[in-house]
Amino acid sequence: MLLTKLFRKYYRSILFAISLVVIENVAWIIEPTVFGKVIDAFIDKAVGSEGVKLITPLIVWIGVFLTNSGVGALRRAVDPKIYLTMFSHIAVQVAETANERGHSVSKTVARAELSREYINFFQYRFPEIIEQSIAIGGAVIALFFFDWRISLSCLFIVLPLLLTTKLYIKKVMTLQGDLHDTKEEAFDIFSTKDIGKIKTYYQRIAKAEQKIAYWGALNFGFIRTCLLGIFLLVLYISIDIDDFTTGSIYSIVAYLWTFVTSTEYLPELLESSTAIRDISRRLEVDE
Repeated sequence: MLLTKLFRKYYRSILFAISLVVIENVAWIIEPTVFGKVIDAFIDKAVGSEGVKLITPLIVWIGVFLTNSGVGALRRAVDPKIYLTMFSHIAVQVAETANERGHSVSKTVARAELSREYINFFQYRFPEIIEQSIAIGGAVIALFFFDWRISLSCLFIVLPLLLTTKLYIKKVMTLQGDLHDTKEEAFDIFSTKDIGKIKTYYQRIAKAEQKIAYWGALNFGFIRTCLLGIFLLVLYISIDIDDFTTGSIYSIVAYLWTFVTSTEYLPELLESSTAIRDISRRLEVDE
């Protein structure tokens, strides 16, 4: 059950789904810039400035907004059909492989259920990775056109992120392995009808998940601390150094907030990526 074979089988559907994600989020990342121009146009119109073109920026913004909303709605409608079909394909192959290799019923059922997480990753987490990548990269690029110092300040977060990411993945990968090992024993545990063993089973799951949560919280807190410094620095540059219009300040704050929220979401995405790596190993998916 190679990932490449799965992709070749459904590549048209997968590429279509990914293209919708890209279009939706490119439109979304452009929106603060065009809406900032709408704000400036309305302000200029209100103070009586001559030669103000109000309709053009308003139409552009509406077009971008409708593109983001329309493509987003279409993606949410077609994604289930694409990925549920893939799930059926994987679950059947998991059962066939388990039967051929004489795996226990407990392990077979658990791996079939883990394959659901595998599809959930492609349906939800993978698009989110694309979304956050576009958001972070798009925000940095957009901020560069307002002031290169703002963009450079955001890039300073990259090095600490790389260091914490490396440590986080190493720790969580081991914990995810322990968690999935425990889940593969579920059927055998419940078949004993021993309440003590069932209680111990859930305690082991809770312990592994709690350790993952601790590492996630630590990583999240470190990232937020770094982002606070960058946020304050960028606001200082935007407000006290540069003479921006009201619309420009709105756009800068919107992009900065996009950068902050997307970056702080990384720990959760990293946790899901480490989980899928362990599941892929179990399902013998060639990554």
